[in-house]
Amino acid sequence: MTVLRVEGIGKAFRTYRSEWQRVLSWLGLSVVPREEKWILRDITFSLEAGEAVGIVGQNGAGKSTLLKMLCNTLAPSVGTIEVSGRIAALLELGMGFNPDLTGRANVMNTAGLMGFTHDQILGVMSQIEAFAEIGTYFDEPLRTYSSGMQVRLAFSVATAFRPEILIVDEALSVGDAYFQHKSFNRIKQFQKEGTTLLLVSHDRSAVISLCDRAILIEKGEIRKDGPPEDVLDLYNALIAEKEGGIVSQTKNKDGRIQTVSGTGEAVIADVVLLDSTGCITDAVSVGEPVILEVKAKIVRDIPELVAGYMIKDRLGQPIFGTNTFHLDRVLYNLKAGEELMFRFKFNANFGNGNYSVAVSLHQSEAHVAYNYEWQDLAYTFAVVNTDKQKFVGVAWVPPGLELVR
Repeated sequence: MTVLRVEGIGKAFRTYRSEWQRVLSWLGLSVVPREEKWILRDITFSLEAGEAVGIVGQNGAGKSTLLKMLCNTLAPSVGTIEVSGRIAALLELGMGFNPDLTGRANVMNTAGLMGFTHDQILGVMSQIEAFAEIGTYFDEPLRTYSSGMQVRLAFSVATAFRPEILIVDEALSVGDAYFQHKSFNRIKQFQKEGTTLLLVSHDRSAVISLCDRAILIEKGEIRKDGPPEDVLDLYNALIAEKEGGIVSQTKNKDGRIQTVSGTGEAVIADVVLLDSTGCITDAVSVGEPVILEVKAKIVRDIPELVAGYMIKDRLGQPIFGTNTFHLDRVLYNLKAGEELMFRFKFNANFGNGNYSVAVSLHQSEAHVAYNYEWQDLAYTFAVVNTDKQKFVGVAWVPPGLELVR
């Protein structure tokens, strides 16, 4: 069942030569504006009941404008939005709250604006208070709250009644780790009960763990709509895109999408994983000593070179990453035609499962500063437990045990 359908919407902010021209435009008459700036163009997608979709994009891409239109606080200039069911939204921090009212009074006001009756609100007031866990501050003016306490109250009100569609912006990132876990657990429970989630976040882990689909908005248009890992890899590449650089996505033999980006001034010639015997492998044992070999070729003279890698689990979640900047092995003044081999040695202290390796060549601490080449899915391998005690998780961190009675 489709609960949200967005067809060709766009938003333009217009400046007119006089207020009369603005009024005439409201009446549907054709008036040429003095200035017109399009924030979004031709946005089309739909959400199904119980689906979880992440919206990602750089600052200024138009994400907040899109959310305001979905929540009906801003009208689209063109296109249509069809909603089936109630939308609950947690957008800007403290939006709709009165700083002079207590938390309890703000709950009454906000839930009332959401369409609930006085008796319905009173019926869940104790649950809202308990979930927010702000103690006596619940009856104190909102101006005395920290940003984290405002998030607790806002989320508790927005989710007091299970909505058909829940929209969450970056606001949760302000909350403390405990409340973030608590909030995500409630979101997951709502999903099981049929709530559709629309999550706007720069947090890769949150999007991958909560969403089964992601939409990338770039310069006011949908750049990609697909599996979260593919979309986030492209987003990561676009962040580091520089003048003269390229960003491409191709399908590997296993059907997964590989993202490659960079200026091409230095390129990754080869990536292999060697097992404890020095042989190339795609399967290692838990804790086995391995070597990740990254061969780089310098295409044009460059002033600085940093090589790095990131190991990800099967969902694309980062497990571990580092680079030669952090290892104090930065190279300088390299000439075209040079070839180098980076050999990263470590123990495969990972749990059973499939993993991928992203590799990068760049300047400075991270590839966003100046990216020569970034390759996602540069190598894939499996980890199996052949000789260790049984454990669960993605990391092998064997404990010692002392029993005291």
